[in-house]
Amino acid sequence: MLIDSHCHLNYPGLAEDVPGVLARAREAGIGGFLGISTRRNEWEAVIAQADAEPDIWATVGIHPHEADLHPDTDTATLIDATTHARVIGIGETGLDYFYDKSDRDRQKASFAAHIAAARATGLPLIVHTRDAEADTLALLQAPGEGVLRGVIHCFTASQAFAVEALALGFYISISGIVTFKNARDLQATAAILPADRLLVETDAPFLSPVPMRGKPCEPAFVAHTARFLAGIRGENFDDLASTTTRNFFDLFGKAHNPCG
Repeated sequence: MLIDSHCHLNYPGLAEDVPGVLARAREAGIGGFLGISTRRNEWEAVIAQADAEPDIWATVGIHPHEADLHPDTDTATLIDATTHARVIGIGETGLDYFYDKSDRDRQKASFAAHIAAARATGLPLIVHTRDAEADTLALLQAPGEGVLRGVIHCFTASQAFAVEALALGFYISISGIVTFKNARDLQATAAILPADRLLVETDAPFLSPVPMRGKPCEPAFVAHTARFLAGIRGENFDDLASTTTRNFFDLFGKAHNPCG
């Protein structure tokens, strides 16, 4: 069994046929899905999807692209939203200096609010970072009350950043990008990540892996990513699937394994 640890089932490309998307994924051996929130007005829909299916869970968060539009989504608001039984993580949140769709100071303030909520609740933080390694680490390393755990999602950062994130206790999630022929640096990093800190994801409907490039990404495609990842790590596919699934439930302790 595999878990798609990061997908957007409410986005166009998947939302039009969620039953079909889930059926194809389950047929491919995907046993769980973490539906990720990126803006406040989708929290209800993402949580409703999780309420409807025993193998879907939800998060609450504000993507850095949306930070300018959500100045009132503070730590208290995030904490209150996590009381729902199906909400098992906080995010996605973080910093994106590649697109700079929100003011950088506003991104930092939003990220800090999410970090505080993760510390207060003990729930894992789902981190998006692009071209912002130094500031991302500075905020994650800042002192605070409560244990901070989480995952660097859709990892594309440097190997040095991976080392620092691992030292903080974070997990690293690998997406279909690792299958791209120009992703040599990412492949080298993915090959040496510690097995007990590794997750896999699609970020569906984005980033379809080889050999599904050109098609809207679906959670079923995480099997292609996992198979490629097992190959570059010199591991058996079934072993990697079992390990990453176990890692998911170790990190997201509020989730209930639908397979027991």
